[in-house]
Amino acid sequence: MEELKKAILLPAYNEEKTIGEVIEKCKKYCKNAFILVVDDGSKDNTAKIALAKGAKVLRHKINKGKGNALRTGLSYIKKQGFESAVIIDADGQYNPKHIPKFFEALKKADIVMGYRDFSKVPFRHRLGNSIWRALFNFLFGTKLKDTNCGFIGLSKKALSEIKNIHGGYIIENSILAEAVEKNLEIKQIPVEVRYRKISGLLRGIRIVLGVTIFIFTKGILFRSKKLVEFFKK
Repeated sequence: MEELKKAILLPAYNEEKTIGEVIEKCKKYCKNAFILVVDDGSKDNTAKIALAKGAKVLRHKINKGKGNALRTGLSYIKKQGFESAVIIDADGQYNPKHIPKFFEALKKADIVMGYRDFSKVPFRHRLGNSIWRALFNFLFGTKLKDTNCGFIGLSKKALSEIKNIHGGYIIENSILAEAVEKNLEIKQIPVEVRYRKISGLLRGIRIVLGVTIFIFTKGILFRSKKLVEFFKK
């Protein structure tokens, strides 16, 4: 079956309250897709519940962060020869009902990223995302509607090409930046999102500054390389 070529990756850390429901919904909307959970050193029953729900589980003995969890999961998926993969958070922030649309879009695109309705996003998150999106689009010459959505699909080509996934809140930007640098086809589709937690003011400021610095640094390097290539012609 075609679905057997598809993988769904859930990085998870202490998500026993939501992991079961998310896996059930993944199975409902993609009945024969392979579901992989990377338990990033959870201290609760995340792994146990995921196994009980029929997912394949890889475990980190200690918490290494989402970036490392993604690298572990995507490395496994690549070695198993899957044609495409969709990453979705285990906390229920994104609705698995959209996953089939990701796999459909991956038939023509290399990277598929969701984009959120920012009118439904808390103001602090909306402000940071607006800054990141504007800066990324300016420096990388793109017209993306959302540059920090964690709901992401990768084609077989992207699984092979994307190698520098960073951690924290720059995960999505690191994937997009490398995709642009390697001329991968990027497509975006609308997704629903619900926020359970809102970052505190000081933490939010640190996140905004950290991601902004990353985008600015990567973007300047990208434009510098393009300028050098232009003058070499």
